[in-house]
Amino acid sequence: MPSARVPRRTLLRAAAVSGLAALASPAATPLLRSDRPVITHGVQSGDVLPGSGLVWARADRPSRMVVEVSDRPDFRGALRLTGPVLTPDTDFTGRLRVPAGGRTAHYRVSAEDLDLRTTSAPVTGSFRLPPGPDEPVRFLWSGDIVGQGFGINPDIGGMRVFAAMAARDPDFFLCSGDTVYADGTLDATVVLPDGRVWRNVVSEAKVKPAETLAEYRGAFAYNRTDEHLRAFTAGVAQVNQWDDHEVHDNWYPGGILDDDRYTERRTDVLAARAYRAFHEWVPLDRRRAVDGRVFRSLRQGPHVEVFVLDMRSHRDPNGPNLGPSGALLGPRQARWLLDGLAASRATWKIVAADLPIGRVVGGTDVGWDSVSNAAGGAPLGRETEMAGLLGGLRDRRVRNVVWLAADVHYTSAHHYSPERAAFTGFDEFWEFVSGPLNAGAFTPAALDPTFGPEQVFVHAPVDPGSSPLDGFQHFGEVEVAPGGEELRVTLRDQYGSALWSTALTPAR
Repeated sequence: MPSARVPRRTLLRAAAVSGLAALASPAATPLLRSDRPVITHGVQSGDVLPGSGLVWARADRPSRMVVEVSDRPDFRGALRLTGPVLTPDTDFTGRLRVPAGGRTAHYRVSAEDLDLRTTSAPVTGSFRLPPGPDEPVRFLWSGDIVGQGFGINPDIGGMRVFAAMAARDPDFFLCSGDTVYADGTLDATVVLPDGRVWRNVVSEAKVKPAETLAEYRGAFAYNRTDEHLRAFTAGVAQVNQWDDHEVHDNWYPGGILDDDRYTERRTDVLAARAYRAFHEWVPLDRRRAVDGRVFRSLRQGPHVEVFVLDMRSHRDPNGPNLGPSGALLGPRQARWLLDGLAASRATWKIVAADLPIGRVVGGTDVGWDSVSNAAGGAPLGRETEMAGLLGGLRDRRVRNVVWLAADVHYTSAHHYSPERAAFTGFDEFWEFVSGPLNAGAFTPAALDPTFGPEQVFVHAPVDPGSSPLDGFQHFGEVEVAPGGEELRVTLRDQYGSALWSTALTPAR
């Protein structure tokens, strides 16, 4: 029998990591050794499937990962599973897919010294499995963590937005990219335009942009020293994607950086290192990814299916974006997305995009990073790829597709309609944007009219680069009613307060 549902706040308190994790790059500065292994950066889970979830942990030395899993918070009758050996080759990180029954799975991770004489103190966490047909679904999304020089501020208790997110008691969290700012550095203090001072916890890993594998690993390690992030990810399963700042702002394959801070400027070399660190430090199941990287789909019960995109790894170079063709997804991913959406039996199909469709990013001097090109007419460049996808959805009568994104560092709601568009061969749809979680906030950019977007709501600062002290950090919430009969989107601020909400009903 499934156990009774335990309040998520209780689980998060139980999942808090004892002790303070190391703030320096784990590869550069080892933790103080004890007489037994230590789980250094908490635990987390992700890519939950019916009957199982992926559990992650990191130790301070070579050791074996051991996971106990139960549908009871007291772990009575727990199943004990032996996981991988944690070695320097993976930065002492490891993951194990564990079976689970009921609605909530509780897990407890230990690291066994390879001589089998000592074992770490256990660290606990939990995740929820996909719901049944008559159960609701609630999930959150956002992105952009530790950007524009704003890191973990001890004066305000760290990244408290994650505590506000935990209070919403979500079934899972969709992290929409910019999981770290590997190209960003941190100073101990930042003097704001109004004279206030922002203080950062600093580490060796964040004094320069990441170039080496150790430095990329250190960017992920830094974020996980925040107690609120650790507690949140111990109690809420994740669905992760990446965007540009895991490598460098607006990077693309084959690029050469124009950035004097770097000794290695080939984006392909940097991206390979960043990709390895990303997959070591986030609970993403590469076996689910179509290309072994990021893009994949995950069912969250019969009424929700999430399609996670990768708009970085397969794009063409940033440039004028005015040619007869172009790509952000690439042919293989675009076909996979169209076919997957058409085949999905979920009531609601959620497309997790790296960046909004109509928002203009870049410029004629540096090249367009976005789908759009600011020309406003018939589709050109990357817009042709999007037109083919949207037109294909209309032709195959795919309904109830909702787009979610982050990237732009404000929150907004966009309605796309062929009645306002230069390209009319598609069905109207909604796109919702949220972020940042802990980064500078920015003013809204123009929307290209090619696909007829209307900005129905926006919450953003007047001045670009606004600090988290100004209240423009955001996350979004999606609630799907039992039976899938309604999908409600609420855009929330960093304290969890609702800013705007709308309810959608499924088209038949």
